[in-house]
Amino acid sequence: MNAPDRFELFLLGEGEKKCEEVPFTAIPNCSDFVIKKEDHTIGNLVSEQLKKHRNVLMAGYKVSHPNVPELFIRIQTDGTITPKEALLSVLEKLLRDLNHLSQEFTREWELRRMVTEGEQNQNGI
Repeated sequence: MNAPDRFELFLLGEGEKKCEEVPFTAIPNCSDFVIKKEDHTIGNLVSEQLKKHRNVLMAGYKVSHPNVPELFIRIQTDGTITPKEALLSVLEKLLRDLNHLSQEFTREWELRRMVTEGEQNQNGI
């Protein structure tokens, strides 16, 4: 089969960098970021958050091929910050948001578990 081994789609090889910035000189204040071993899940999430950033003029992503685990994100800023700073800012915000979501989910899960246990104890089960 032509498909790569499954582990090659998410594990970095020895010496392989996760992310690399390549300035896109055809457009001012623009860079491409090549992110290894990622797909549409991260690409869509990050590019949509970049589009909401006040200093980002344009953001988009593409995955070159399903068998090639590389994600390309292009970011153009207004020049007050660099594309790398915009990407880092968005990633930090996403980490905070996902951490908050995880805490809220865990809280709700524990509350439901306690209610279920209470109902079982009340019914003598």
